[in-house]
Amino acid sequence: MKWLKRTVLFLILLIIFLTMFQAVITKIPLGKKIAVLKLMGVIVNPYPLVSRIEKLRKSKNVVALVLRVDSPGGSVGASQEIYRALERFRESGKPVVISMGNIAASGGYYVASAGTYIYANPGTITGSIGVIIQHMTYRELLNKLGIKATSIKTGKFKDTLSPFKELSEEERKYLQELVNTALEQFIQAILKYRKEKINEEKLRTIADGRVFTGEEALKLGLVDGIGSLYDAIEKAKELSGYPEAKPLFIQEEKSFLKRLVGADLEELKVINAYTPLFYLAEF
Repeated sequence: MKWLKRTVLFLILLIIFLTMFQAVITKIPLGKKIAVLKLMGVIVNPYPLVSRIEKLRKSKNVVALVLRVDSPGGSVGASQEIYRALERFRESGKPVVISMGNIAASGGYYVASAGTYIYANPGTITGSIGVIIQHMTYRELLNKLGIKATSIKTGKFKDTLSPFKELSEEERKYLQELVNTALEQFIQAILKYRKEKINEEKLRTIADGRVFTGEEALKLGLVDGIGSLYDAIEKAKELSGYPEAKPLFIQEEKSFLKRLVGADLEELKVINAYTPLFYLAEF
């Protein structure tokens, strides 16, 4: 009976070892690798993700990138920085495959549109191609409390989004021109890589903020296929020309402060850097 117990124990230890070895080997850049990154949540601070994309671009072992997008969008500038990082990755001759999760809308779709190939799930929420500036005013409430706010400014538009005043018609026109400009940038970013899948006329028709399921997005030409993360990894192998490449799942490195409060000091500075202009889906 002892030999049976030893055999069972050996098999258990062997299974544990092989499982751990498999988990470790997918995180070590040995041989040709398909890097797998995540873009999660509201896009505000692009720097950590952009930095990782740039390092992977320079790696001789990494032959393609799969970006898992699960985001409702975020600030305009941050979305554009990640888009540009993916462009640089593509320009190095390596494909970028996008895998959409629950939602890849507005800025999430802006980023995704830089992909060589885009997958969505049938029920993924995507689209929401548009720009938003929100303005909240406390003027009436302050008046009831007997509180008055005064601005000393250098130009008529300097306090346009102040919560202590109503927007004038001139200010509304100014802000509308601003969001129209940002929308045009969004449309051109999509057309740069997807004009063979969706023409400009159709794109402008649907660029009104509405969202689509993954299946609807496929029919419109906003995505290239219906599939999961692992379908995206297989496509990346195909496009890279390295069918034997293994996935390399990149984990976000978190400092003690980030684990404690959710962000590093530099990230907190960026998060608190106010921007009124968003590619952000709202329901």
